[in-house]
Amino acid sequence: MNKPLITVFTPTFNRKNLLITLYKSLCAQINRNFIWLIIDDGSSDGTEALVKGWQKENVIRINYFYKANGGMHTAHNAAYRLIETELNVCIDSDDSMPPDAIEKITSFWNSFERKNEVAGIMALDFDINKKHIIGGELPETGTVISCQDIVKKYQAYGDKKFVYRTDVINSVNEYPEYEGERIVPLSYKYWLIDRKMPIVTFNEIICLVDYQENGSTNTIKKQYFRSPKGFLIAKKEQMIYPKILKSQMKSAIHYVFFSKLSGEKNYIKNSPKKLLTLLATPAGLLYYKKMIKRKTDL
Repeated sequence: MNKPLITVFTPTFNRKNLLITLYKSLCAQINRNFIWLIIDDGSSDGTEALVKGWQKENVIRINYFYKANGGMHTAHNAAYRLIETELNVCIDSDDSMPPDAIEKITSFWNSFERKNEVAGIMALDFDINKKHIIGGELPETGTVISCQDIVKKYQAYGDKKFVYRTDVINSVNEYPEYEGERIVPLSYKYWLIDRKMPIVTFNEIICLVDYQENGSTNTIKKQYFRSPKGFLIAKKEQMIYPKILKSQMKSAIHYVFFSKLSGEKNYIKNSPKKLLTLLATPAGLLYYKKMIKRKTDL
């Protein structure tokens, strides 16, 4: 078998039962020439024993790495340090892949002639519960474009699946890790990459998403209070990029909110957009008061 082109990596924490569906979908891949890297973020539910059993089955190549619990972003940091293949894609523990996903990614990338000009591939997520493509389709397959222009020109909002070049994703800062906090939005790193290089579109479904009631997507506002510094640094970057005024203003309002929440008094001085932050301050403080009142209901 040739050297694998891609690593599928999965951060997981006490989701042994959910991992089974993902494992089956990976075993069902038409093209099995890939590595599945499981980053176990401190599970205590028997995940390690389950994975060791799969490794003995030897249907697909599985690498397993255990670390102390630190949150999703720390698991991503660990994964990027370990990945050695040209490409990588994160498939969460509650998601899965269509049987032809790896084959489609491999065929497209091998035939694409401008690899050195792009950070990787942007493909589609499909919500298996609501039965639709998340955020709508992308510009025509093979379009080299920045992520901000995809949002600005095509209004393609919602989750998309990124297949990144490993050398590119490791060329920008890691996710910062704050003691006691469990989240830095993954978009922090994606926007850093988008500043450097565009992406190539691939209008194919490569991930089947199954949002969980207790997952990060559905509990995001609870996480605001648990990881304010993580959200603060992400909003700080998003005031700079993407260069969409409406998005920048929204990020500035949230930046004020998270500054207040984390006790950052010099938020205007430390802001990359001081005037915008000043203008956003009344709305940011109002949002802070509103969220404090709602905290017990979250």
